[in-house]
Amino acid sequence: MLAEDRQPAPAEVDLGGLIDLERYPLDRLDSPEGQALLARCRASLAGDGCAVLPSFVRPEALRAMGEETHRLAPGAHINDTQTNPYSSDGDPELPEDHPRNVFMDRSNGFVGGDLIGQETAIRQLYHHPAFQRFVQRAMGVEELHEYADPLGGLVINVLKPGCQHPWHYDTNEFVVSMMTRAPEEGGLFQYAPNIRSTESENYESVGRVLHGDEAPVKTLQLKPGDLQIFFGRYSLHRVSRVGGEKDRHTVIFGFAREPGMIARAARTKRIFGRLHPIHEAETADGPARSDSLAD
Repeated sequence: MLAEDRQPAPAEVDLGGLIDLERYPLDRLDSPEGQALLARCRASLAGDGCAVLPSFVRPEALRAMGEETHRLAPGAHINDTQTNPYSSDGDPELPEDHPRNVFMDRSNGFVGGDLIGQETAIRQLYHHPAFQRFVQRAMGVEELHEYADPLGGLVINVLKPGCQHPWHYDTNEFVVSMMTRAPEEGGLFQYAPNIRSTESENYESVGRVLHGDEAPVKTLQLKPGDLQIFFGRYSLHRVSRVGGEKDRHTVIFGFAREPGMIARAARTKRIFGRLHPIHEAETADGPARSDSLAD
């Protein structure tokens, strides 16, 4: 990528102004309290691929973040379409009820990172070295890098009343996110932990979930300020339909194990309704996948 295409990171801010450091000692991860926090996160991720840290940010920081996402939400590109869990075409050679042929309403929106200013609290948290070190160590990975993608690195997901994000998998192995605005009704995060693996798509179990089997499904009623680390590459998941009159806003912090990650142009155009020159400059069709699973 071209260096001039990236926005400079904002000046490092006081971590204590963003995070409840008494509850979440990101500034002393090698202390007994910090080690206990990391152990809890790793245990949750090993168990079902999901770790939630309630009230991760301080109330005043959360108010600022909520105001920021509320102000920026009108700039979201709303993607109102039909999709299957793999964001792919159907397969006429397969039965109609096969997971690849089950299409659902997708009606959510995304604000691209190039619209999120350097002065915002959400960007200050995203770039903070202590936050990034914590995420890296909580996941137990050797390296963690910001997305090089100027649109997909830092994103605001917007679900308006009546909208949903149906059952799907993530392209990236993991997602780090935080709700900043809760809806009046619905908007529940639901997932079927590790329902597929690199060895198997497990279409039979996936099909049962798509057709209403809730036995393997876990439901989280996330609250604004809750940080979530989620391995969404292997766990089928969705956000249920939003009710009432308020939007549901979630900030997605884009990280990857490898440097220089840029989303595929086709996927970027679908999510954001546009491309950045960095996508048009890609000679290959985006980053290589570490597995052979369907997107």
